[in-house]
Amino acid sequence: MPLDRRFLCIGPIWRGSNAGGIFRALSRIGCHLSVIDEFYYIPLHNKSTKTLFLSKIFRNWFIQEFNTAILDEIKKFRPSILFVYKGAFILPETLREIKKKGIPCVNFYPDVSFHTHGQYLLQTLPIYNHIFTTKTFGIFDLDHQLGIKNVSFVPHGFDPEIHKKIEIMDPVFKSDVSFIGTWSLQKEKLIASLIRSLPDIIIKIWGSQWDRTTDEQLISSNAIQRYPITGDIYALAINNSRINLGLVSEKVRGASSGDKITSRTFHIPGTNGFMLHERTDEISNYFVEGEEIACFEGEDELIEKVKYYLSEETERESIKERGYKRALIEHSLDQRAQTILNLLDEVL
Repeated sequence: MPLDRRFLCIGPIWRGSNAGGIFRALSRIGCHLSVIDEFYYIPLHNKSTKTLFLSKIFRNWFIQEFNTAILDEIKKFRPSILFVYKGAFILPETLREIKKKGIPCVNFYPDVSFHTHGQYLLQTLPIYNHIFTTKTFGIFDLDHQLGIKNVSFVPHGFDPEIHKKIEIMDPVFKSDVSFIGTWSLQKEKLIASLIRSLPDIIIKIWGSQWDRTTDEQLISSNAIQRYPITGDIYALAINNSRINLGLVSEKVRGASSGDKITSRTFHIPGTNGFMLHERTDEISNYFVEGEEIACFEGEDELIEKVKYYLSEETERESIKERGYKRALIEHSLDQRAQTILNLLDEVL
């Protein structure tokens, strides 16, 4: 008899979200899903001071309604597994109630630290039957900080429905070098060094929190586009950039390490983009430097590699195509979803 793979999935499903990507991948490989999107219940992207104020006042009510919806869906859908992506707003009592019904609770945690997403995670993570982390050091952190040992590492992947080759040239997104991601001080310093050394190239940055930039030359360069991009235009921007930077996040509160790989590590090659990635001790596990991607360490090598690959178009295109092929063979979310199912069969 085939296994009953009814997954109640909890997480945001906006087009291009990593949560939605892994949910759809589980569906494509044979799981049956019901999905509850926390954004439907809890407003998290308020645009005005008034709505932000109201959201904070009513936040606890929104969270209660969200958790009630989960328990109601448990009764109707009768899942074999609760599969939670991050789960910052799930209450401990909700998980305990679900586990009383004999339903295993699984968390897929994608971030560098579990200390930076609200008050509930430190209470709920120890309750899950199993946790998947996209960080190798996440296994160490969960064990040494929370005593959690039921943890497996599964890296990010690319979503074949979103991250795909788009052969459309769009002047809005055309660039020599681009970065798509959230601001950090280290990322600011790296990109500012490029602007100072190569003032004539077109550099574009999309992402959140770049209004925190203090480097005057970076601000005056007009590189910062001042809005994030997701979904299809995320893929469009990658395809319209000659070099896509794979910058990783620094160490943050509650994490024993900064990032070694990120979702962009797989999104860029999966979208058929040329990737210039920060050299880490893990990137070589997924792509061959100099053959499938390019790598750098520090400002000087970043500048050197950008100058080189902008001038060597044939080599750049050849590396891009080999990276694309490697991504298609090994690094889609469908493959990650199958890994998750295989591990769940072993541990649950």
